[in-house]
Amino acid sequence: MSRIVREGMWLRVVGARSRDGSTVGAAAVGHWRRDAPRCIIERMIAAVEVHPATPDRFGDVAAILAPSDPAAPACWCLSYRVPNAELRDLPSAERPARLRRFAEEGTPPGVVGYVDGEPAGWCSVSPRSSHHRLTHSRTIPAVDDTGAWSIVCIVIRPAFRRQGLATHLLEGAIVFAQDRGAPVLEAYPIATGADRVSSAFAYVGTTRLFESVGFERVVLTSSKSGGRPRWLMRRSLAA
Repeated sequence: MSRIVREGMWLRVVGARSRDGSTVGAAAVGHWRRDAPRCIIERMIAAVEVHPATPDRFGDVAAILAPSDPAAPACWCLSYRVPNAELRDLPSAERPARLRRFAEEGTPPGVVGYVDGEPAGWCSVSPRSSHHRLTHSRTIPAVDDTGAWSIVCIVIRPAFRRQGLATHLLEGAIVFAQDRGAPVLEAYPIATGADRVSSAFAYVGTTRLFESVGFERVVLTSSKSGGRPRWLMRRSLAA
């Protein structure tokens, strides 16, 4: 059952699911009646949907992850997944197909967020064991062997930033991982306090963002992003 959540001047309809299991929400502008515990929605701003990044959606993934210069050595969300040597030797033009292979071989490597049907954001979420860099990391420890899944990257297209889309993406990632049988979900964000985060380092997310969707801090890692330490955070997905 969907519900309306107040976020400052924003109202979000959350908790609804489409037939394929994807999450569906909406953003709206409204005001709160002072004399009654209810809200008055003035106008709907955007319909938001989050879907697994299946092979047929990789054109939309490319719309989000592709650099403006096709020849630029973009990561394509592979830096955590494949060995450094493989990524270094992989031509930029072949990287999109390498990411797509993860979906073709079984598990979609993330979820795609849409605003009014337009691809707007990406969240990388898949088993921690599928990330070569994490399984060999000396700075981000493995807490246990429960088969955790990991969120390592959030990307939002410039036109859709600062509209709450990251929260929708994380909610969709949680549903996706849970539906795939993940027992627990991890993330490795930075703690920023009230400081603004450069877009160059925002892809790891912030502790505040993850806490807003139920993650808890587990251990302060020795990994850093933009000079800031990263926390290993977790959310249990047990029924």
